[in-house]
Amino acid sequence: MRSNPTADICIIVEGCYPYVAGGVSSWINWLISGLPDLTFSVVAVLSSSQNGTPKYKLPSNVIEYQELALFDIHDPQPAPDYGSASINEISRELRAFLKNGSKARLYDLDRLVNSTTRPWTINQLTNSDLTWNVICQMYEEILPETSFHHFFWAWYTLFGGLFAVLKAPIPKAKAYHTISTGYAGLFAARAAVSTGAPAIITEHGIYTNERRIEILLADWIEDSINKGFSLDDPRLDLRDLWITAFESFARCCYNCCSDITTLYKDNQLMQLSQGACQSKMQVIPNGIDLNKFSAVPARQDNHRPTVALIGRVVAIKDVKSFIHAVALLQEELPSVEALILGPTDEEPAYFEECKTLVSQLQLEETITFTGPVNIAEYLPSIDLVALTSLSEAQPLVLLEAGAAGIPCVATDVGSCREVLEGRSDDPAPLGAGGIITELVSPFATAKAMAKLLKDHNLRQKYGAQLRKRIERDYNEHQALSSYRDLYTRNFNKAVEQESRLFA
Repeated sequence: MRSNPTADICIIVEGCYPYVAGGVSSWINWLISGLPDLTFSVVAVLSSSQNGTPKYKLPSNVIEYQELALFDIHDPQPAPDYGSASINEISRELRAFLKNGSKARLYDLDRLVNSTTRPWTINQLTNSDLTWNVICQMYEEILPETSFHHFFWAWYTLFGGLFAVLKAPIPKAKAYHTISTGYAGLFAARAAVSTGAPAIITEHGIYTNERRIEILLADWIEDSINKGFSLDDPRLDLRDLWITAFESFARCCYNCCSDITTLYKDNQLMQLSQGACQSKMQVIPNGIDLNKFSAVPARQDNHRPTVALIGRVVAIKDVKSFIHAVALLQEELPSVEALILGPTDEEPAYFEECKTLVSQLQLEETITFTGPVNIAEYLPSIDLVALTSLSEAQPLVLLEAGAAGIPCVATDVGSCREVLEGRSDDPAPLGAGGIITELVSPFATAKAMAKLLKDHNLRQKYGAQLRKRIERDYNEHQALSSYRDLYTRNFNKAVEQESRLFA
């Protein structure tokens, strides 16, 4: 790679590419590879430095790769004694940013921690007497009724990550494209503020909503305040601090981005609720290579009825509900075969629990964990694809199965209903391509799978209707063209802005 290159696009991604296979990582690899005439740099935001092997080889048009480890703080050096004025300044700016997450506040924070007159290092900002005094002051001002121990670690995580973003080098690029809010979104926002180049966001799932669910369910966050049934108690608890911080990060990202895109319309309601501007918003659905999947040979009738769950064996996919559903399905279709196609190494403990459940239900001859496979090679032997996920955005597996003419059963998450049944405002409805079920319902999933597996004609009808929808609405040529237009529009904005500055 060339030294200090200027990429056309800098992609910023948090917690996946290139170390996690599938999902958003597959999408990033598809986007970069699908636009070979553009150059990209990649910033991978990670919780800590990675020692593992990347799951993806960077495409040849990636000219720079950088990792940003949020919490790798080593060998702290003592900070100069800047006195109470500095403590008050940092505390004030952090509280102001936490309150409104505005572009102006991000600019002030960036200028403060990267001041040429007070060159603070990341170690000094997170491991010094100055840091300790800032934490103590913020504790007394915003959460004095909570546990200081828990506040300390919440502060260190939330604002230590923020400082890491503010101190990280920014690759040179014509535009910055983040795949979420959170710390990746903050990096894109800071890049836009610091360089004047445009920033873009494409959200698959809504990061803030996903973090909110995790925080509300987390047993590692201690509740210190009993608000009872009061709706107007002004006191903050630790969960409020976590949620407020991520909401501020999202507002800042939306405020700094020139374009806010997502995969499906329902996501826009959540984006608007977090401060996104309607005039910046656009839907660009996922796209797939239709030829790769539409050329799959037709399934033969002489094989066992086969259903497949395609995805990583992780808790968010609720593989256990699928296993229970297969046990119920087997009561109606004793010869059924079930495949679980996907990596098993991301959550080893969960995988072991799934294997134990298969054994307890005596399904060893029915269910097979294949590990990572070439999905296209398996599709000819699959009659039905099932998805029992607790959370999804726009699952590529539904698009791939649909392109191959295979109907699907899926939980009502993300855009699954839109993919299988069509948009509610579709001017030319094409009919159902599968069945939507409620979450965590093995009985409903088993009932839907039985209905399709026992009715060849219905299965063929749904598969054909789903294929038509995928061909019309989700082909990769449309998607890549939309992103090329998005990038070109932002390149032009940057040129126009530069022309005005020097006019």
